[in-house]
Amino acid sequence: MKFLKQIKSNGPLLIMAVPGIAYFILFSYIPMFGIIMAFKNYNYVDGIFGSPWVGLQNFEFLLTSGVALRIIRNTLFYSIFFLVMNKIVEIFLAIMYDSLSKSRLTRFNQTVSILPHFLSWVVVAYFASAILDPQKGILNQMLGTNIEWYNEAKYWPVIIIAFQLWKTIGYNSIIYYSNIRGFDAELYEAARIDGATWWQQVKYITIPLLQSIIIIMVIMGIGSILHSDFGLFYNVTRNSGPLYETTQTLDAYIYNGITSQGGNVTLTSAASFFQSVVGFILVVTANGIIKKVSPENAMF
Repeated sequence: MKFLKQIKSNGPLLIMAVPGIAYFILFSYIPMFGIIMAFKNYNYVDGIFGSPWVGLQNFEFLLTSGVALRIIRNTLFYSIFFLVMNKIVEIFLAIMYDSLSKSRLTRFNQTVSILPHFLSWVVVAYFASAILDPQKGILNQMLGTNIEWYNEAKYWPVIIIAFQLWKTIGYNSIIYYSNIRGFDAELYEAARIDGATWWQQVKYITIPLLQSIIIIMVIMGIGSILHSDFGLFYNVTRNSGPLYETTQTLDAYIYNGITSQGGNVTLTSAASFFQSVVGFILVVTANGIIKKVSPENAMF
């Protein structure tokens, strides 16, 4: 009866949650039965349930092959770099927005930095092509060179990082900026009266008060550490084979495995399952560590 009373009292909120719940059931939970493909030698004749079991052979091949080690290395490198660098730049931008909140250019700066977020990676890929095209690209014309950018893997870690930062940091910085705007202004006023400099206010007031949201965002980022932005690594690079050494990540590998002729569906299923398990373990571990160090900042 208590449960029914709670449903009745929270009816409007539960109705609002229905679309989100339906989305996760349809696209996250129902497809989970396909996990068994990671443990089978799948063939289209016998289907998912009729194909023979192979145990952990798919995972063994995935983790011991040279290609897998390369793509896991690339995925971890970019994910860890983005997790650290993005947070630093986003927090810096949020503090700058707050410091310049009375400036007439603040709204313009915010709009300019947020706008790239609303562009799809397909559109960004066209921008990249206009910049990096070997014959007509802006970059080659400026430098006076004829570098075949889409065939030179060594340049792409920097290019990938530059496009990712440009597209994401402006929008994500709003999360921190909105938190800063909610801080008690009297804290800053008291600090100024005591003679605190701008940097001291940031160091001893803003950063400590942002600690909770930073921890939450880091934990969420850790859960996706083996996931990469598919559009960035597939579209911007044109899925160019010569660039795989430094640009191919697990998500791009899974997609190529599924769509290529004769693609191995079982290996890509194993890779996807591996991503999810590692992400779950990392989230639980990170939250457990934070719960011991600072229980009030733990997510659960």
